[in-house]
Amino acid sequence: MIKFIDMTGKTEDEAIRRALEQLGLERDDVSVEILERAKSGFLGIGGSPATVRVSYDDGQPEPKPEPEPGKTEPKSAAPKAEKKPVYCAEVLQKEVRAREKQEREAKRGERRAEPKAEKAPREPAVLGEEVRDEKSEQIRTFLSGLLEHMDAKAEVKVYEVEKNRYKVILEGEKLGALIGRRGETLDAIQQLTNYSINRGGESKRARVQIDAENYREKREESLERLAQKVAGKVVKYRRNVTLEPMNAYERHVIHTALQDTQYITTFSIGTEPNRRVVVSYDRTKQ
Repeated sequence: MIKFIDMTGKTEDEAIRRALEQLGLERDDVSVEILERAKSGFLGIGGSPATVRVSYDDGQPEPKPEPEPGKTEPKSAAPKAEKKPVYCAEVLQKEVRAREKQEREAKRGERRAEPKAEKAPREPAVLGEEVRDEKSEQIRTFLSGLLEHMDAKAEVKVYEVEKNRYKVILEGEKLGALIGRRGETLDAIQQLTNYSINRGGESKRARVQIDAENYREKREESLERLAQKVAGKVVKYRRNVTLEPMNAYERHVIHTALQDTQYITTFSIGTEPNRRVVVSYDRTKQ
């Protein structure tokens, strides 16, 4: 059965942390809704704390209400619009959203299909020698300038894993700030890099994946474990579970991890950047 508690704190992160401590749960075990953002006020006067609602599964099956005689069960109401989640790396995310808006306006009227859930091969451990072509130099130039602007010290190494697909490794010490919470800063850097090198569209588009401290592989393994854990709950209680918002690549990992799982179907709902994966019970899938 889904339950929730409301918690306050000086910031949204503090309120979430206090709720998790009280429940004794991990962040992946709960869903968070921001009820009220923190307000600092003027000179410390008139401020208000942040309030969040943390929903969790207490492990008990949800009771099914008995319908009244002579009455049919009402159709489920349309889901309410979900509140926009709080993101880190606000400056980069703002720039990414601006670029995404420009791209949507340029391609207005075109429908974009969800990427097919095909199993993506893991990157080989040995990438070979760095590539030195026109695109790779564009990547190095852009990233070097961006990292300098962010006052971040990291060496940029570019490899071509296949035609027009590049992998960039950022090397250095203490790169956690470049990765960000759940990789949000790293994703923003990656998106901006792709926008930059593909601007104009004179040649075939190139795809760039950026990694630091092997974060991508660790995150993929974490998402696969989460997918299996959630699928187990869905089969046990026979009800859908909606995951937290994820980017297209992370949703792809969840879809792929569960595509051959018995009684499980996955699909995505919502719009970017609040698009989520729903793990659904499907009796017909044997």
